[in-house]
Amino acid sequence: MSLPDWIVLIGFLAFVVIYGVWKTRGKNNIQDYLLASRATPWYMVTLSIMATQASAITFLSTPGQAYSDGMRFVQFYLGLPIAMIILSVTAVPIFHRLRVFTAYEYLEQRFDLKNRILGSVLFLIQRGLAAGFTILAPALILSVILGWDIRFTVCIIGGLVIVYTTTGGSDAVNKTHLLQMIIITAGMFAAFWVILRLLPPDVSFLDATHIAGKMGKLNAITFDFDWKDRYNFWSGLLGGTFLALSYFGTDQSQVQRYLSGKSIAQSRMGLLANGVVKIPMQFSILFAGAMIFVVYQFVTPPLFFNPVETQNVKNSAFAADYNNLEYKFTLLHEQKQGTIRDMLAALHNQDQGGLQTSVEQLQALSGEEKTIIKSAGELIIKANPKADGNDTNYIFLSFVIRFLPTGLVGLVLAAILSASMSSTAAELNALASTTVVDIYKRMIKKSGSDHHYLLVSRLATIFWGLYAVAFAWFANRLGTLIEAVNILGSLFYGAILGIFLIAFYFKRIGGVETFWAAIIAEILVIACFLFTDIPYLWYNVIGCLALLFIAHLVKMCRSLLLAR
Repeated sequence: MSLPDWIVLIGFLAFVVIYGVWKTRGKNNIQDYLLASRATPWYMVTLSIMATQASAITFLSTPGQAYSDGMRFVQFYLGLPIAMIILSVTAVPIFHRLRVFTAYEYLEQRFDLKNRILGSVLFLIQRGLAAGFTILAPALILSVILGWDIRFTVCIIGGLVIVYTTTGGSDAVNKTHLLQMIIITAGMFAAFWVILRLLPPDVSFLDATHIAGKMGKLNAITFDFDWKDRYNFWSGLLGGTFLALSYFGTDQSQVQRYLSGKSIAQSRMGLLANGVVKIPMQFSILFAGAMIFVVYQFVTPPLFFNPVETQNVKNSAFAADYNNLEYKFTLLHEQKQGTIRDMLAALHNQDQGGLQTSVEQLQALSGEEKTIIKSAGELIIKANPKADGNDTNYIFLSFVIRFLPTGLVGLVLAAILSASMSSTAAELNALASTTVVDIYKRMIKKSGSDHHYLLVSRLATIFWGLYAVAFAWFANRLGTLIEAVNILGSLFYGAILGIFLIAFYFKRIGGVETFWAAIIAEILVIACFLFTDIPYLWYNVIGCLALLFIAHLVKMCRSLLLAR
């Protein structure tokens, strides 16, 4: 990167940290620290919800997901608007009326202490690990740019977030989210503008969409039901609704955002606005990835997008084999360019026969290309068994560094890094809230002063920050980040959602039935993950419905036993 890029990047990150600390100095009670005095307007609630959800993973990994697998990942979000409406009607008024600090306080009021602790522990486990993913994503950037060990860059990113989250709490998170969303939006628009300008002069935007479509990258909606297909309309609508209900309705990192709203109406508006904006936002990011794919049809892409691992294999005993694969890859890519030109000519001339022939040739060449890429990945693993053999997370980063002009590189990287900081800060703040309110204050020290709980909250923030950093050190080999973080959440969200649904709607079901049903349902979901090929979106449905069924079954059995 050039000096101007470094100035933009470092200047923005330093400003965010200093601004967050300065604007939120003087927090002296736990309500101000954890819930921003319950005075957040609806638009800040929306921005905070979106920034918490839209981590660096969204902007770093999602374009690569579209490049590799097309736009069908957008179906993951189809259930989001439905979930926002349901939560606005149910969860928001209940949580606001009870004036709880965490969602899990409600579980004790409705059931008993063991259900509150169970809900809290399930949240702490999965969200603590998920925070590691959100730290890892920007650490990949610094690792690639600087050539540093990724564990060191993880510590840098984690340290920055811990500083301003620990100092200012929830208000610091909210105050910096506005700035971060502004820079994220500007950065992504700048990147898309450059993508369009990189297309050859004789290839129009419409031509680019035709190329992406014919090569299977605009497959946004798929109505064919396939149980083993991760992303289709039905898994997105049903599984996505259950996932969104659990994430926004029971995950403290999101619940805390709208618990800080000024009123029920403000919190509802914040949730509903998120439901309206989120799908177009994700569609745009995925579409950018599809357009990057088109650009790379006219410019030879790297054989493997991770430059660190590429350099490693070229310095190893497998260098000659890898260079040979690069040569074959370049020749094949030149063939593809000629075939794409033929396809565009057939499209313009409305030559259906020529179009079909070109598409078939492209499919065959793409198959050969995938074989070469697979062989390259195998060589990289041979050269370094600890290497990350999946380069999807590096596609957008590689594009930014290679093609964006001076200044814009720093701006886009600042957008990605700030997305990480905003999301991780919200997660650490929610983890601290749950630790202090649901565990420490409830079970260890029930009658401490506000100053004491504020101190413990800050210490808890530091603890969870270090926990996330430690996990991020070992999470680099878990595949595509955007999928990995959602798989992790889906292992827990179904059971947590089932607990809350019983609490809201099934008043005859008690704490004992709910607790044991949750344990069994969680074991069932983990078994599905370990021993079946069921796509992860269905884990949310399976866990929730299994818990509801088992809880009713246990209730019926207990009633029969008591009746004897």
